Amino acid sequence: MAEIFVRVNSLGVKLRGSDLALAQITARWPNSLKLLEEYQCQCEEQWFTFDLGLLVRAMVVFASGQCRFRSVGNISIERLQQGWEDAKRGIDFAVNFLRTNAGIEDESLLSSPVIVIAIAYLAHKRAFKLSHDEQRDALLWLLVANARARYSHGPTETLLDADLGTLSKGGSAHDLAESLRQQFGRLDFGPTDFALRHPRAPVFSLVYLALKARGAQDWFTGVGLSLKHQGKLHYIEYHHIFPKARLRDLYESREVNEIANMAFVSGSTNRALGSRVPSDYLSGVVAQRGERALTDQGVPLDPALHRVENYRRFLEHRRVELANAVNEFLLSKR
Repeated sequence: MAEIFVRVNSLGVKLRGSDLALAQITARWPNSLKLLEEYQCQCEEQWFTFDLGLLVRAMVVFASGQCRFRSVGNISIERLQQGWEDAKRGIDFAVNFLRTNAGIEDESLLSSPVIVIAIAYLAHKRAFKLSHDEQRDALLWLLVANARARYSHGPTETLLDADLGTLSKGGSAHDLAESLRQQFGRLDFGPTDFALRHPRAPVFSLVYLALKARGAQDWFTGVGLSLKHQGKLHYIEYHHIFPKARLRDLYESREVNEIANMAFVSGSTNRALGSRVPSDYLSGVVAQRGERALTDQGVPLDPALHRVENYRRFLEHRRVELANAVNEFLLSKR
């Protein structure tokens, strides 16, 4: 019946490969869906929400050493069961590594959750004993791969299988980083990497992590950046330093919504600032909280750059500052 289900739905209603793979697995392994859902809930308690499809893929990876679902029907129940136990242990490691080593507090900062599988598999291949150099290389790979959207640009399965193959053949995190260097040309970032990029761009999460590591704080409350703040008024949001309402008729939408025009503040601060231009409020921020309130977020101190007519000069300056912050952050992890 599982085989019929797979064949019918592959020709009719569009289902994901993970849905079809899960149908085959649950037909042969009673209670497996419950085990997946229980672990999914366990991850959510730790602020990481993983789709069941990702957990199924992780099971396949740890059972077969590759990520494609077409092999599920040929994997024995015993291998799937062992693969699931190994996958859970690997994902536990990856979640802890992301949170404590990289500062990634939940999955919203990931360009693709598949990155979790790669870190989990690396740890598994190293018997969960990473040397100092391996930990450093893994962290560099994680941060750059996430910011460059390693698994979002191009065929995900092909790229993941390439990385899994590298690790299966004894390759290291350093080898993964070198693959990134070959794919993107470099591992650091320049001002052009932020030009006309909007907050949905993968590099935005790296900006958040870098500014958080610098000690950036909310401009009114002085509370540091975190995605786990208590109370809706304290949730961290991104704030248009130059408000959209004051730029809309003067600059292109891509310029208005560029990463270089975003600061991280609490919801209450964001609403309090409203549509005020920076020339009206940044001097007050400096007077109350000091110059670091701005420099920790890469915002220029020069009052001339806070005026609407100098917006493009402001963007040029802040792109440089964001690149410096990101590269300093990456260097600190090496």
